[in-house]
Formats: sequence, C-alpha cells, structure tokens
Amino acid sequence: MTFSPLLPVGMLVVVLGALALFAMVQYARAPRRHGSWHWLIRLGMVLLLFGLAMRPALPSNLQPPTASGDVDVYFVVDTTSSMAAEDYGPAGEPRLVGVRADIAEIASKLAGARFSLITFDAETVQRLPLTTDTSALVSGTEALNQEVTIYSAGSSISAPAGYLAERLAGDAEQYPDRTRVLFYLGDGEQTSSRAPESFEPVRTFIDEGAVLGYGTQTGGRMRQFNGYDDNDATRPYITWFSDAGVQDAVSKIDEVALQSIATQLGVDYQHRDVAEPIDPALAGITVGNVDARREPVVDTPEFYWIFAIGFGMLALTEAGALAVALRDLRRLGGGDSAA
Repeated sequence: MTFSPLLPVGMLVVVLGALALFAMVQYARAPRRHGSWHWLIRLGMVLLLFGLAMRPALPSNLQPPTASGDVDVYFVVDTTSSMAAEDYGPAGEPRLVGVRADIAEIASKLAGARFSLITFDAETVQRLPLTTDTSALVSGTEALNQEVTIYSAGSSISAPAGYLAERLAGDAEQYPDRTRVLFYLGDGEQTSSRAPESFEPVRTFIDEGAVLGYGTQTGGRMRQFNGYDDNDATRPYITWFSDAGVQDAVSKIDEVALQSIATQLGVDYQHRDVAEPIDPALAGITVGNVDARREPVVDTPEFYWIFAIGFGMLALTEAGALAVALRDLRRLGGGDSAA
C-alpha cells in the first residue's frame, strides 16, 4: 500500500484530529439528547475525509526482479517549490519531470537492487522504505509534487543531512555487508538564511552514488501548488515583491552548491538534461545477476473513491437532517404567527 497525501500528513493530523476530538466531546456531553447521534455521523465524516486525503493506492502488478547483488539505493529528492521551475529540457518542463524520468531509468538499469525514496522540503520524509518492488518506486516517484506553496518557507539544500546520517547508520549496522548507493537530486538553491550543514557524516555510510543537478543558469518560473490541483496549465505562477512591483519569481540552479555536496559525499556531480545519458552516474555500480521475470505495468489502482462514497452518503444524511430541522422551524414559526 502506498500513500500520496493531498496535504502534509502533520497538517492533516492536527486539523482533522481537532475536528474529530470536537465531535467526540460534543457527543459525550449529552449522549441521550435528541439528535446527539448526529455527532457520531460527523465524526465518521472526519475519519473518512482523512482516509480520502491520504490517497491510498496499491502498487501496479510489475513483478520485482531478484538479484544476487546486495545493493541498497537511496534516492534523496528536493521537493521544494524551486523544483517546479520550468527550465528542464527544450520544452521547458518542471524540474521534477526530469527527476521522475531519471529515477525510473536508474531503477531500470539497477534492477534487482533495493530502493528507498526520500524527499525533503519543510521536512524530510521517507516515502518508500527499502524494497525490490520497482513498481512501488515508480508509483511513488510519479506521485511526487512540489511542496504546497502557502507552506513554503526558506529551504536548505542540507535539510536531509541529519536524517540520512541517522538512517544510513542504522541500515549499515543492520546490513553491514550490503553496498549503499546514494543519489541526491536537486537544484542547489539555498533560500534559508542559515548556512548549509555538511554531508560529511553521511559519507561514512555510502559506497557509491552521485549528485544530480536540475535547472539552468537562466532559470525558470514556478507555478503555485495547492496540494490537489495537478493541472499545471491553469495554476498561476509564484510571485514576489520587488522595487518594480509584483514579479514572477525565477529559480536558478546553483551548481557550486551541488558540487560542494558531491565533494562532501565523495561522489561525482552531473548536471542533468534530456539529451544527457544517465550512465556516467552509474559507473562502478554493479548489482549482480538479475532474474527479470516481469509482468506488464498497469495503472496504479487508487482507493480514495471508497472513502469519498462513504463521506458523500453521510453528508447526504446530514443534509436530510438539516432539511427536516428547517421544515420544523418554519412550522414552529407559522404556528407562533397564527397564535
């Protein structure tokens, strides 16, 4: 089972948790009061809304290959707003389009390894634990989006450094004989006022990898993202205030910063573009003999609609109860007038 939350999980828990607590308190105060059962319906609606917002899905039916090599591959992806800058490839697509394509190609070329997907923006999150199921990796990567614009704050290119050091140290202790490969995918743009932390502590736990950079020196504009509208063509661009007035914000790649990360990790840096092959980033990485028995990839089935149906049915119940209450109020008002 995979999840693609419409909003940050922490925000969903806080907001919907508060609503659920309010509904439970209201019901507990007067359980025998006429109509108090409506609070149970409202509680159910909140729980169903949480399930809907988490967007649960199953991986497609791609049969994961097996391999004799013991390789763990970690993809660390920048999902801050700058990764939506439209300067990837001749068509000027968002940088995340290149990220998705590169992860899929690397997974194909390293078939049989175990893969983990980690993203960072306001927080660092492991989207996918280590698995040989490449279909789950591809599904998770396709679901990647930039952070919600209104929650965007100053971002740091080193945000995942501490998390990675702790995670890889634990994996190295549990699986000391496995080869660990790390791919850092980002644009190097540092908007936080604090200086970036060093990735030197991570270097101890990786054997191979690369830093992959996305973007151009000219830069590109970034469309806003509200957490659920995936139609790029209709979303407005992110703006900022300058002496000349309101202008579209432009993000540019910082290859000096990316090269610094690569040096700290002890790996190579490669600028990524549609026309550039990914092979140099994979030099020296060997997985082993692969038994690639696969079935065709199918669309990932999502189950948010189940929660949506339940939510709609309870909402209709509440609407019906409201209609009855309004009717009774009108009758009561009419009776008072007649008196």
